Amino acid sequence: MRQPGRQTRRPERRIPQSAAELAKVHERALAEAAARSANRDPSAPDEPPFLQARPEIGDSWERLRRLGLDPDAGADAVHLGPAEIEHRRRASGLDPLLPILRGTLVEQVDQPPLILAITDADGHILWQEGERGLRRSAERIGFLTGARWVEERVGTNGIAAALRAQRPMHVHSAEHYLRSHHSWTCVAAPVRDPGTGLLIGAINLSGPAHSVRPYLLQLTATAAKLAETELRARRLESLHHLRTLAAPMLARVNGPALVVDAAGWTAAAAGLPPPARLRLPAEGWGSAAVHWLPSLGECVIEPLADGWLVRPVRPQDTAPAVPGPDPDAAGPGGGRVAEQAEGARLRLDLRRAASPGLSVRGAAGSWSHALSPRHAELLLLLATERDGLSAAQLADALFGDPARTVTVRAELSRLRRYLGGLLAHRPYRFADSVLVTVAGPEDPYDLLPASSAPAVRRLRAGLVGGTARLPGTPPLPGPRPPADGTVAPRPRSDPLPLPPQ
Repeated sequence: MRQPGRQTRRPERRIPQSAAELAKVHERALAEAAARSANRDPSAPDEPPFLQARPEIGDSWERLRRLGLDPDAGADAVHLGPAEIEHRRRASGLDPLLPILRGTLVEQVDQPPLILAITDADGHILWQEGERGLRRSAERIGFLTGARWVEERVGTNGIAAALRAQRPMHVHSAEHYLRSHHSWTCVAAPVRDPGTGLLIGAINLSGPAHSVRPYLLQLTATAAKLAETELRARRLESLHHLRTLAAPMLARVNGPALVVDAAGWTAAAAGLPPPARLRLPAEGWGSAAVHWLPSLGECVIEPLADGWLVRPVRPQDTAPAVPGPDPDAAGPGGGRVAEQAEGARLRLDLRRAASPGLSVRGAAGSWSHALSPRHAELLLLLATERDGLSAAQLADALFGDPARTVTVRAELSRLRRYLGGLLAHRPYRFADSVLVTVAGPEDPYDLLPASSAPAVRRLRAGLVGGTARLPGTPPLPGPRPPADGTVAPRPRSDPLPLPPQ
């Protein structure tokens, strides 16, 4: 009910009615932004921008235009068979969560008709529930169990956006790339395995665009957190079971040892302070008898049921390093990790959007593990700017806000716990003796697609335009050098403009 004396209608941005109009909006906005960056006086006030899509939506349109996806037809549908659907349902680990999600999302009497869809990490719809008439309407656009709901096939959509951005996302009406989807709104949130941190699927709610409710995005995000909480409880129960089996075994082992589960979480330890989790190799243990781990040094690894027995070869290396006065000094095992810096080769693997990884080969040994999205962003920025960046510069590059230095310093402190001497500071940078390479995806728009950091978005654009390249990759054909004789930046420099320290 309207209340006298109060504004009853908030100003709204007009949403164009077709994908073609939205594409024109995005192209014009990019062109005007590029012109302002090249010609505007830095002291002049910002001009009001032309109507444009949200960054995540605009990036998706640009990628799909480059792929040549038809906004009227999409691409050939990909559907799983019944046997493959059942296999993926079991492998996802989400099957036991259905009663919780159903009760939270589709059995509420006061909400409009919606379709609940649960997908795996590849975007395959494994379960779908909702009002029958609405589901029949969804089937006409290919939204049904077994379909693969990814951008390359069906354009910009909530499921694909949430899986790529790895955070809750909504795509409303004409924000969809395909015209046939403009009458729909979808909200989705990713679900991660609490044990590994890896993406395992997404929860999606879809309904008619005219009946969208502002609370649906928060409801979906809450359901995803509820699912992760249930998965975490199951993992703790499994860890407790492994601890029960490990106790008598550790009592018979000579010297320090610990038992970890398949994800590296410590179940039990004897003779050394137990780390909460070991960084296990992303590619597996291989055939070597001895492996080097960042927090323990050289270790003998033996398989157990649902886990591993880890025995350090050099017990003295397991003692925590004495912390120095610098809060950024290396943590436990930092002295051992420092040996990696001399002649070390560090490879940042960003080829797979959902699983960025890091591998290091040095004098003390070799190791690798998966990276969190934030750590992948930080290491990418430091790899493209070998001269180093201050905390304020990194905060501006990540968040567009130089004042968010506390967050940056906290994340870098976590990185230095296992990178140790590989990372220097004041400014933050890789050590000079470390050879850094970055393996990127074939399509620059797949470079950390979960990231909306201003510097990462500019780097993607530079890779597309041929004005930037990743460390360790050959130069790409791109625009000719400026006619004024300006010297192109050297390979180790960041091609992105950053504020002074």
